[in-house]
Amino acid sequence: MDEYVTLNYKGETYRLPVIIGTENECGIDILALRRDTGLITFDPGFANTGACKSSITYMDGEKGILRYRGIPVEELAEHSTFKETSYLLINGRLPTAEELRHFSIMLNDHSLVHEDMKTFFQNFPRASHPMGILSAMVNALRSFYPELQTTEEEINFTVTRLLAKVRTMAAMSYKISRGHTVVYPRPDLAYCENFLNMMFNTPVKPYEFVREVVRALEVFWILHADHEQNCSTTAVRVVGSGRVNLYAAISAGMSALWGPLHGGANQAVVEMLSDIYRSGGDYRKAVERAKDKDDPFRLMGFGHRVYKTYDPRAKIMKKMCDDLLSALKLKDPLLDIAKELEEVAVNDAYFIDHNLYPNVDFYSGIVLRAIGIPTNMFTVMFAIGRLPGWIAQWKESMDDPQWRISRPRQIYTGPSETHYVPMAKRKGI
Repeated sequence: MDEYVTLNYKGETYRLPVIIGTENECGIDILALRRDTGLITFDPGFANTGACKSSITYMDGEKGILRYRGIPVEELAEHSTFKETSYLLINGRLPTAEELRHFSIMLNDHSLVHEDMKTFFQNFPRASHPMGILSAMVNALRSFYPELQTTEEEINFTVTRLLAKVRTMAAMSYKISRGHTVVYPRPDLAYCENFLNMMFNTPVKPYEFVREVVRALEVFWILHADHEQNCSTTAVRVVGSGRVNLYAAISAGMSALWGPLHGGANQAVVEMLSDIYRSGGDYRKAVERAKDKDDPFRLMGFGHRVYKTYDPRAKIMKKMCDDLLSALKLKDPLLDIAKELEEVAVNDAYFIDHNLYPNVDFYSGIVLRAIGIPTNMFTVMFAIGRLPGWIAQWKESMDDPQWRISRPRQIYTGPSETHYVPMAKRKGI
């Protein structure tokens, strides 16, 4: 039986349909609201607005649930690879052995970038942030690799090529920013190993693979592969709604991800730990400041806007973090401070009462630092992981029968009609 909500306005009654999702999520369909009533909804940040129907990712912040195409992220982190998870998100199902083999071959075959692109990379100022470079270069890909979007096969070719090249471009941006020789991808290495080799291999010292490092990176990317309609994903959908090319839409997502409140959060964690260390290493002062409601200071990496319980990704990342630090036997004062803060957060009544659990950004910042990733590359690492999710969301929006260009409304609060005053008659301020 169809469900409705009733709106009473100026003596008239309007019935608005209720939409119910697979997991009994409910929303009010307001497509006809403005047409029938002249009203719009006011929702800064769109926190209560469903902009689309999606079959890609389900999350429940109250229960700590995150699933890709119905599969719990815990199972994917334990059993899957980043390549397989990417295929799942983009194609809607897990691949067969033959499909995964073909996908792997395509990723290797298209991992090189046009040699002329090195000129672009090398002409960015040396102090440029890698995320800004990557976002600009992804947009520039359209000039080197025109899209083919007439058949499903051609679309898959384009998105696979993008997945392959972004990894290479990310490593290139790091190498060139350091003045090092670019390391090219090797066809004999898997996706994660290839990236680590391109980042850290040098003519003087070949990169030595550590199983725990490779697995930690794999899990990091799986956990960041999609997260429903967040800031950057919405940016991809909004820009894509103008029917721009795929590269432009993904570049927009990267720019949105760059911010410290989104993809830059794990970088902010390490910067916070560095500040605590430089001020003497007393983490207790930071904890007390975080508890003081009159102090604007925030402990980065604790709590989450969506999750009201322990972030399911944080539990997985914590195990990866513990395994990695144990395997590498690292001695790092920032990691020591992080462990102390973690101990406080999971036992202190204030943190528990306010749902300020360590989130995935807290542990991922520590993991990336332990792997050897420079702090200014953290958001780039996030972008590589989120890329299959952005692609999946873009593809879904292109196929949406209810597609329409994004065009939010506003409540105007400026002056009413005001007439032009000639310069000679204007009074000074």
